[in-house]
Amino acid sequence: MAIVLIRAVILYIVITFSLRLMGKRQLGELQPSELVVTILISNIAAIPVEDSSVPMIMGIVPILTLVCLDVIMSGFMLKSPRMRKLIIGSPRIIISEGKILQKEMNRLRYTVDDLMESMRNQQIFDVSQIHYAIVETTGKINFLLKKDFQPAEKQDVSAGGSTENPPSVIIRDGIRDNEQMRLLGLGEQWLTKTLREENVSEKRVFLMTADKNGKYGIIEKE
Repeated sequence: MAIVLIRAVILYIVITFSLRLMGKRQLGELQPSELVVTILISNIAAIPVEDSSVPMIMGIVPILTLVCLDVIMSGFMLKSPRMRKLIIGSPRIIISEGKILQKEMNRLRYTVDDLMESMRNQQIFDVSQIHYAIVETTGKINFLLKKDFQPAEKQDVSAGGSTENPPSVIIRDGIRDNEQMRLLGLGEQWLTKTLREENVSEKRVFLMTADKNGKYGIIEKE
């Protein structure tokens, strides 16, 4: 019994250190690759605890290997948005201007029940109140209510709330997102003209957002 207790304490310390090294968040906020690593770590850690004949090193080495692999992959994804999109995907819009994009929901294999459950989790019970909804890479759906149903704030009293889709990211770390530009109805000529007016090249843009009206924001690389 004492051996099992000691092994459990050692593995607890190793796993806690490993998760701290990964620097991740709550379970519901984990990306698919991060969730896989977490599940594998829990399964690997259970073996040395349950079977005292298995050397501790057989549990510690695979756990640290998985953590190192996750850190390395995170570094690659930080430098390569294409790899990030390939591994964890990208946010997808399922409601735009109050209209449910059924083809997008089918592509994501989201049912009406999934949508309604996510709405109820955010205290929304009428789909007609939703102006915009986006599925994050974690699977969580975020909603923007129509103007008449948004909670009133001081600045909204005179402005009347928001009636437009929020801005989308069209350039991240010097790489253009052509799909988002297409959804916004913004062409390459508009982008070229805008960047020329701001006197910045596309490769020097760290983050650029825009809405369908052409209102944009640019943050240059440091």
